[in-house]
Amino acid sequence: MTDLPAYLQPFVLDVAQGAEHRVDRVGELDFYRPAGTARTGAILLVHGGPGPAHLEVSPRDWPVYQGYATAIAQRGQVAVLANHSLIHGLDQLATAADDVEAAVGVLRADPQVDPERVVLWFFSGAGLLAGEWLDSRPDWLHAVALTYPLLATPPGVDELVSAAEVIGKHKDLPVLLTRVGREREELARPVAEFVSAGGAALDIIDVPKGQHGFDMLDHSEESRAAVTKALDWAIAHLGEDPTAPSQLPIPSATIPAPQPTKTPTTATAPAARTAAPRSSVGVAEQPAVPASQQRASETTITTQATITTPSPSATPAPAPTPSSAPTPVPAETAASRVVAREHAAFEAHDLEAFLALYSPTALLQFADGPVMRGRRSLREHYRPQFEAGECKRELIQRMLVGDWVVEQTIIGQTPTVALYQVQDGLITEVRFIS
Repeated sequence: MTDLPAYLQPFVLDVAQGAEHRVDRVGELDFYRPAGTARTGAILLVHGGPGPAHLEVSPRDWPVYQGYATAIAQRGQVAVLANHSLIHGLDQLATAADDVEAAVGVLRADPQVDPERVVLWFFSGAGLLAGEWLDSRPDWLHAVALTYPLLATPPGVDELVSAAEVIGKHKDLPVLLTRVGREREELARPVAEFVSAGGAALDIIDVPKGQHGFDMLDHSEESRAAVTKALDWAIAHLGEDPTAPSQLPIPSATIPAPQPTKTPTTATAPAARTAAPRSSVGVAEQPAVPASQQRASETTITTQATITTPSPSATPAPAPTPSSAPTPVPAETAASRVVAREHAAFEAHDLEAFLALYSPTALLQFADGPVMRGRRSLREHYRPQFEAGECKRELIQRMLVGDWVVEQTIIGQTPTVALYQVQDGLITEVRFIS
């Protein structure tokens, strides 16, 4: 064991003899799926970084992350491992944030996953990516967990959203911190500031004798108890007892086939999720955990790219029809319904519902040339407008061409023509041509 590099040391829990599960590799993501056909919540495990020089094994193949994912699948929920760019260096922080957002999009579109029940779990250096999620808090995000996290960028590295500045902003979002007693000073100090800022919004698992990476380096009862408690906490906040997974059947397709209608319907922004109440035990605030999940232990929980874009003047051509007779344009299509939902979220000043209708890698091109890519860029661009309550749009006319929606609108006082491309239920491109 000692001849192996730290990241190849075995996981502290023995998961070899657990319940059956299967692993599917989808691009840069590995899905660990429980046996059976139940539709479940999901936990995205976000590995740390930067990695050691000359790294030959990608993080999703490290025993520690495979161990966590296996344990989650054995408890009846889907776990997902995704490689991201932070492993290559802190200068890749913004790219890594885009990688994680893209992974979330793929995870939520998976047929076995309930897209409204997701937990994000950040390890080590990935703690730098957690702040944006603590800040934005989409409705589908049930909880955030951090294990021995890095929470402050070194000098010279551009910071994203600081977790310490936004912890507790959304009081109904449960957050778990697993901290170790033998943490390195440069990591321990920002963690202490995070705990101080978190107050009652934060649940903590202390591992007094643990070091950074205890879940693969310290094979002790203390380590096993801490990991078990963290797993139980994450499963509980998906709203499931892992011994009795949901029997909701897996849908036959991620996006339902459009149903013909005679008149368009008015879409409304998604309603906010109501968080389950959190119970109190003594002075420690903890999630309600079914008795079947409780385990005795000595560990305590306390509260405290260059982008190539089409010409803005290019209008997509309609697909050819098998006969020369004109084809009537339907009053509504799957694409137009997505765009209508985007408009409803815009007018409701619901930024996160608005962004959720865009692909994680969506392109937005303005008539004067600027191009934005990805939800993070869209969030930064639109946030001031949403916060100022300046989201007004009047639809003048609409044309539907395949997966494109062409609209003439008035935004504020400005006449605008916009083209929206919709694929797999998400907006992938928007061109403002006037």
